[in-house]
Amino acid sequence: MDRHHKFESALKVNEGIEQPAQVNSDAVNRLKASRKEILSPEQYVEGILKGDIVMLSKAITLIESALPEHQQTAQRIIAACLPNSGKAVRVGITGVPGAGKSTFIEALGMFLIGKGSKVAVLAIDPSSQRSKGSILGDKTRMERLSIQSNAYIRPSAASGTLGGVARKTHETIILCEVAGFDTIIVETVGVGQSETAVHSMVDFFLLLLISGAGDELQGIKRGIMEMADGVAVNKADGDNITKANRAKAECENALHLFPLSESGVSPKVTTCSSTENISIDTVWQMVTDYIAATRENGYFDKKRVQQAVQIMYNSINEQLRSRFYNNKKIQIAIPQIEESIRSNNMTSYMAAAMLLEKYFDEVKEIPNRK
Repeated sequence: MDRHHKFESALKVNEGIEQPAQVNSDAVNRLKASRKEILSPEQYVEGILKGDIVMLSKAITLIESALPEHQQTAQRIIAACLPNSGKAVRVGITGVPGAGKSTFIEALGMFLIGKGSKVAVLAIDPSSQRSKGSILGDKTRMERLSIQSNAYIRPSAASGTLGGVARKTHETIILCEVAGFDTIIVETVGVGQSETAVHSMVDFFLLLLISGAGDELQGIKRGIMEMADGVAVNKADGDNITKANRAKAECENALHLFPLSESGVSPKVTTCSSTENISIDTVWQMVTDYIAATRENGYFDKKRVQQAVQIMYNSINEQLRSRFYNNKKIQIAIPQIEESIRSNNMTSYMAAAMLLEKYFDEVKEIPNRK
């Protein structure tokens, strides 16, 4: 066998044509460069004051970032924007699962835009406690509203502490107001603990129910009902109208059992249909009537001040929590102490006390900054 035939094989593979890259390297480099680029606080503020949505979105991204340098820039932006904020109506919306919150918000947003308003929707999406991931699908659920030039939809993940969610959302509200949005709608993940956080940052808190609410009311915590400044029974159309009116009556009876809220304004109940655009104007009239009444009796300004103070406490709690868990010595000690708990060599309370003592001892060693 000659040399030529010696190397021939049925397994021989011919060289194919060169395949194009599956990822556009130029686009990736541009994206990396844009992510690394942090402008000066003055540049962000200038853009936000002009209503530049791109600059607004970048500033909100800094607010949501956990990086210290991003947080420093974000706080300077907030401080510069704060004097120009506070002019919008802030509405929180919650509801039982399946109540149609996103559809309702889109209908309300379209109604307000039709009246000449600029609407910002801040949707707190549910996050996985295991993976910390969230769907962030509000722009796909609100297709009509998302393409309006006078609308801005910003989904945010609700992972982390409720105080952190409240602080970041409150700061986002401030930026949206400075950018020219006169109505801010905050959508919550549903009936749960996050409602308390949202209630602490809005002027009007709307509870959205659905027809047949006799059963649904059993699943709503009394605290949620007491927080509501107004209730709307959604999906009141077609064969559901009778059921919706019955649900409205049941809800009114339930609210009568509660003492008058601190606002001095009794919550009203109405029916509506977001899919058929029925009585959306009635719901908004409920909001404007409440705002007018609380402005007149002084509760509106009092609540805004209370919210600002609460945000301060939330911020303190969040920063203490963050500094504790980001401390290197604590990060090293936690696995060892966890193992002591699992092996029954230490109680949970002793473990917590030991970790805190270790943290505070290190804090004492840090020289005072002048």
